[in-house]
Amino acid sequence: MKNVGLLVRLEAKPGKEQEVLDFLTGALPLAQQEPATITWYAIQLAPATFGIFDTFPDEAGRQAHLNGPIAAALMAHAADLLAVPPVIEQVAILAAK
Repeated sequence: MKNVGLLVRLEAKPGKEQEVLDFLTGALPLAQQEPATITWYAIQLAPATFGIFDTFPDEAGRQAHLNGPIAAALMAHAADLLAVPPVIEQVAILAAK
């Protein structure tokens, strides 16, 4: 059961859109190695607006992800790639198919 999740919004700096896209698609193997990450989606909402939506069975899984390699890499590159700091929202999963 997916009980908790993260919704992360990323706004690329002008001219950095492809680099953000490459970062996100390149992060998939890292997400696949996280046993508590049930689902992980990298999305594009607009030309310079991207996001990550992922789900976890519990709070421990969510915290493991927040302290894992994807979050570390994102924060290490945020100043170079992003127009504003990432917006990270912790969400509760109410229903899922």
